[in-house]
Amino acid sequence: MFTIENLNIQVESKTILKNIDIEFKKWKNYCILWPNGSGKSSLALTIMGHPKYIIKNGELKIENWQKTINLSNLSPDKRAKLGIFLAFQHIPEIEWVKLFEFLRNIYNAQTDQNLTFLKFKELILPLIQKVWLDREFLRRDLNVWFSGGERRKVEILQIKLLKPQYIFLDEVDSGLDIDSFRSISKMIKDLDNKDNCFIFITHHFEI
Repeated sequence: MFTIENLNIQVESKTILKNIDIEFKKWKNYCILWPNGSGKSSLALTIMGHPKYIIKNGELKIENWQKTINLSNLSPDKRAKLGIFLAFQHIPEIEWVKLFEFLRNIYNAQTDQNLTFLKFKELILPLIQKVWLDREFLRRDLNVWFSGGERRKVEILQIKLLKPQYIFLDEVDSGLDIDSFRSISKMIKDLDNKDNCFIFITHHFEI
């Protein structure tokens, strides 16, 4: 279970969210449906540990192996290792970082392994085929000149690779045409299982 208790968030000494209480359980999916500008992305970035967003009071807690862990003071990488994943509303481009090396590094960090180039290649090639991306994407700079649909597929690829438990999707339809959104929606549905929880953050009731 992932719990948000009495959370108050500040940015530059200004309180932007007050008294947030939410509970997420694995095997269930949720939707945070608020209007534009209401703080949905701010909440998601706070959950992931963005340093701009300060927790004034309240707690973020996760039950892990029958232990309750307070995330509030943990770095983003440690939150990720506990099974939290955030798909960004605006996915950044990162030059000079190849997609293959990015994926290998996050996998090794998450699993405390040190897979070699060849071993990781054996792991990633079947997964990239499942998200309908050409293997040549692995040689390209991370998200540079990728379409909106291709960037979303890279995020789906990360979910397949890391198998997080609590998956926050911030405006997952952003930057997608209707066909791309249908394709991504099907991939998300295929990932849904009793060991994870999807949290859709959106202002579109239709989602």
